[in-house]
Amino acid sequence: MKIQQLSLFLENKPCQILQPCRLLAGADIDIRTLSVADTKQFGILRLIVSDWKRARQLLEENGYVVNMTEVVAIEVPDRPGGLSEVVGVFENSAVNIEYMYAFTFGRAGRAVLIFRFDNPDAAIGLLQTAGINVVDGVEVYTRAGE
Repeated sequence: MKIQQLSLFLENKPCQILQPCRLLAGADIDIRTLSVADTKQFGILRLIVSDWKRARQLLEENGYVVNMTEVVAIEVPDRPGGLSEVVGVFENSAVNIEYMYAFTFGRAGRAVLIFRFDNPDAAIGLLQTAGINVVDGVEVYTRAGE
């Protein structure tokens, strides 16, 4: 149920995101979702793509340092308080949410978010015990246009 996320470190200068996007597009690799975090001198481009193995190889062959991270996709009720209910699952646990960002698709009444946990296996266990749907990795990689 864990998903492979690619992280690229880019200089914080205009159009640094363009070349990796062009490389992936040229190889017919679809970006399912992404997040960009920045500091004054560099940024981290986090990507979930349709074929992470090919994407990693392509980006590394073109001089990018690619870090692989396991993340978890979770369905969250798309209503006021939905996120607080999900995050509340971790209130009395030692699991830390390192970061999260929205996914590009949802389902009737539910949003899908990507979470990076310090202990993804423990997080998945807590979420499943609480009845929260953890989205299967295969579904995330193959879903498009819905």
